[in-house]
Amino acid sequence: MPHRSDPLVSVVIPCHNYARYLPEAVSSVLAQTFHDWELVIVDDGSTDNTVEVTEDLIARHPDRSIRLLRQDNAGVSAARNTGIEACAGRYVLPLDADDVIAPTMLEKTVAVLDGDPGIAIASTDVFTFTDDDLPPQAMPLPAYSRELLLQRLIMFYCSLYRREAWQTVGGYDETMRAGEDWDFWIGCVEHGYDAHHIHEPLFGARNKDTGLHLEAAENDLAIRARIVANHPDLFKPITRGWAHAVLAQDADACLRDEHVPDDILTRAAEMDQFLAAVMALQRTTRVQYYHIRRLEKALAARGGIAGPSVPGEEHAPAAAPV
Repeated sequence: MPHRSDPLVSVVIPCHNYARYLPEAVSSVLAQTFHDWELVIVDDGSTDNTVEVTEDLIARHPDRSIRLLRQDNAGVSAARNTGIEACAGRYVLPLDADDVIAPTMLEKTVAVLDGDPGIAIASTDVFTFTDDDLPPQAMPLPAYSRELLLQRLIMFYCSLYRREAWQTVGGYDETMRAGEDWDFWIGCVEHGYDAHHIHEPLFGARNKDTGLHLEAAENDLAIRARIVANHPDLFKPITRGWAHAVLAQDADACLRDEHVPDDILTRAAEMDQFLAAVMALQRTTRVQYYHIRRLEKALAARGGIAGPSVPGEEHAPAAAPV
C-alpha cells in the first residue's frame, strides 16, 4: 500500500522498439511543473536499444524516480498493467513512448482529481505533431458524457486517473490489440466512475503513418463488437447478439452493413466522419505550410538572404539531449 513518501502520480510508459522516441517522451515528463511523480518505463520485449536508452536516462537523472521494468513482448495492455501493478502513485498517467505531454499536464489534471473526490478521470484536448517541423495542430474534444463515450472514443488513453479505478475494472484487457483504452474507459463507466474534460491541449500525439491507432480505425466495428461483449449490460439485446455473432462466427459476414445493428452502424459512421474531418484538416494544413515555406525560401533567395529550409530537403535537426 502507498505511504506518505510515495509519489502522488505514477507515469507509466510502455516501450516496444521505440527507443528513438523515448528520450522525447521522458523529457516531457521531466519538464512538468508538478514534481511529485515517479516514472516507470516498461520494456515490452524490445529488440532495439530500449534498455540501453532507458538505463542512460536513469543514470543522467539520479535525482528523479525513474525505473525500468522488463518483460517478454505481450502488447501495450499487458505492459501498462505491469507498470501500474508495480507503481506506487495514487494517480496514474499512461504515456506511450512516441508521445509527449505539455509541461502543465500533471499540474492541471492533478488539480481536478484533488479538487473533486467524485471525479476519477481527468482528460484533456490533444495536439498532434510530426517528425518534421510542421507546427502542432490542436484538436478539441467534447466535454465528457457517459452517453457520448458509449458512441465514440472521446478521451485519449493519456488521461490521469485514480489507481483504484484500474484496480476495480481489472486493468486493461490484455487480449485486445487495439481499442483497449476505449474498453477501459467504458469499464470505468460500468463501475460508476465519473470523468472531467479539460478543454486545453495538454497531450501530444505523434502523427505518423504506422501505429495501433491506424489498426483501431481499420477495425472499428470489430473493436465495437468486442467492447459490447465485454460490457453487455450497457447495450441493447440486439446489439449484444450481433457482437457475439461477430466474435463467434464469420466476422466478415457479420460486419456487413445489413447485419450491423442501427445504433452501432450510426455510431461507426459518426466516428468515420469525425476521423475523415480531422485527417482532411491535417492534410490541408500540411500542404499550406509547405507552400508557405517554399515561398519564403524563394523570396529570401531573391533578396540574397538564406531562407528557411524546406522540410524533406535537409535532415531535421537532432532533438535536444534529455
